[in-house]
Amino acid sequence: MKKLRIGMVGAGNIANVHLNAYQTLDNVEIAAICDINAERLNETADLFNIEKKYATEAEMLANEQLDAADVCVWNCNHAKCTIDALDAGLHVLCEKPMAYSVKEAEEMLEASKRNNKLLMIGFVLRFDPESGIAKDFVDNGYLGDIYYSKATYLRRHGSPGGWFSNKELSGGGPVIDLGVHVIDLTRQLMGNPKPISVFASTSDRLKDRKYLKTNVGWIPKDAKPDDPFNVEDFAVAMIKYEDGKTTLLETSYSLNGEQTTKKELFGTKGGIKIDADGMKIYTEWNNFLADVTPHTENYKFGKEMFTAEMEHFVDCALNGTPCKAPAEDGVVIMKILEAIYESARTGHEVLLK
Repeated sequence: MKKLRIGMVGAGNIANVHLNAYQTLDNVEIAAICDINAERLNETADLFNIEKKYATEAEMLANEQLDAADVCVWNCNHAKCTIDALDAGLHVLCEKPMAYSVKEAEEMLEASKRNNKLLMIGFVLRFDPESGIAKDFVDNGYLGDIYYSKATYLRRHGSPGGWFSNKELSGGGPVIDLGVHVIDLTRQLMGNPKPISVFASTSDRLKDRKYLKTNVGWIPKDAKPDDPFNVEDFAVAMIKYEDGKTTLLETSYSLNGEQTTKKELFGTKGGIKIDADGMKIYTEWNNFLADVTPHTENYKFGKEMFTAEMEHFVDCALNGTPCKAPAEDGVVIMKILEAIYESARTGHEVLLK
């Protein structure tokens, strides 16, 4: 069996999630890993028995024979690390968001085309089992023409801190960290319509509320109490697509309200909601309004979402299988994210080209 030799670029939290998924696959070899943080590099390499360790990506690319790279670094370094790997002749999986800016995302796409190599973006919700089931209902026409969606990812007290709340490194707060997931999934389920305009508002009134005694949950290992918080803590946006399709985004790190993640789609034949309670379809039956709850617990479209994502990347790289999360979609999502921040800054609607 041919194995894909992968070099991990980054050894932090999300890299550990990716590595856990790769461990379940037989056709993968994690040949090397690099990270500028020596302590984190050694800890992750030891945990996953990765022998070859490097302080920089440049050293790893110069010394290893690799087929692919998995980029899991700060958002501000996505473009450079990805382009360097593509120019070295490697296929690349880059974590979301694709880049720090639209310009960088377009340069990454150009590098992929120039080198005739795969560039896949880490839109992991596309590989969630329930997302696959929802897409099956959509593709088979049960929702009809989908014209509206709600993309909701709200944390009540959940700023990760560390580099996530440092705009220089992250590019923004919950919009670029959390909102990117639900914007991408709702857009995909709506048929990937072209975005026309964005009107948005952001807030940083609550910030990270470090004084609260409530546990915020997951935080980066290298987060410090004095890390800056200079990103938004809440955002709302109206994203208008071609053919009159619209998405309402709500996302937050800090909010005095319910913590929830929901994806909702509304069509001419039916609607669908996916949240922590599962999936529900709203439709008509025999001229009555009807709510339908599919029994999905024993019928999964694929595996755990990160495992399914890594499996797909490896399949695309080894076998040329068409990519389900291509760089072209990443560029479009970056245009939406950038427009949200620009609209919030100016107070005006932003038109997209």
